[in-house]
Amino acid sequence: MMQTVLTIAGFDPSSGAGVTADLMVFAVHGLFGTSCITSLTVQSTQGVRDSLPVPVEMVRATLDCLESDLPAAGIKIGMLATAENVVAVAEFLEGLRGRGLRVPVVLDPVIRSSSGRELLDAEGVGALRERLLPLVDWVTPNLEELGILAGRIVMQRGDLPEAARDLQAMGTGLNVVATGGHLMPPDDLLLRANGELDWLQGEQIVSRSTHGTGCAFSSALLSRVVLGDDPLGAAKMAKRYVAEAIRTAEPRGKGLGPVNSLWPLRDE
Repeated sequence: MMQTVLTIAGFDPSSGAGVTADLMVFAVHGLFGTSCITSLTVQSTQGVRDSLPVPVEMVRATLDCLESDLPAAGIKIGMLATAENVVAVAEFLEGLRGRGLRVPVVLDPVIRSSSGRELLDAEGVGALRERLLPLVDWVTPNLEELGILAGRIVMQRGDLPEAARDLQAMGTGLNVVATGGHLMPPDDLLLRANGELDWLQGEQIVSRSTHGTGCAFSSALLSRVVLGDDPLGAAKMAKRYVAEAIRTAEPRGKGLGPVNSLWPLRDE
């Protein structure tokens, strides 16, 4: 039977990121996706213009409703928008553990949009560190997010290992993938829960269709973990998936267009 996975994230009406993008990634991996929307955004390929957080009561009710009827075999967490929503998601995960239910959880710590708009304030970042990181299995920050969460300056390749270790220490059995899309070359760093470090080689792909790479990577990573890949294999396959999504994307919109999350369908 097709496994069910859950995305907890914001809504992007242009479908480049957020829940709509996550659901596409899940589908092409052969998984059935459900979603809990944490924030409505006004955005396009030209950036985020506005956002409206979903009330925490609605987030709690959605998570409880889905869990009672369509329990997930894996959970991806993206934009949470408010400290209250961060706490609500943490309490949901604590509730699952309290009932003896353990499923893989991937956190994509969305703090600021690529266009520079703040999507989670300082209180929310603190709640992310203290309440949510100890409950997830994977965290996939980009360089800026890694620096904010680890409390370090992270600008170049040599900064990643120690910052990743500092971040890993905030969790228990936490795998960290620091995505290096802004590095040259764009290599990612995988710090496995057992302490082993691996560099995942990347290639520079010239394209203006790069919107949603973080969402695509974290959702693909969760998909591969749910499908049974080991940590290194899952991270490599997720990176390959995103590279091909950039490479095969057609230009859309007037700004940074979305990656081609549906590229595996062309082979069908």
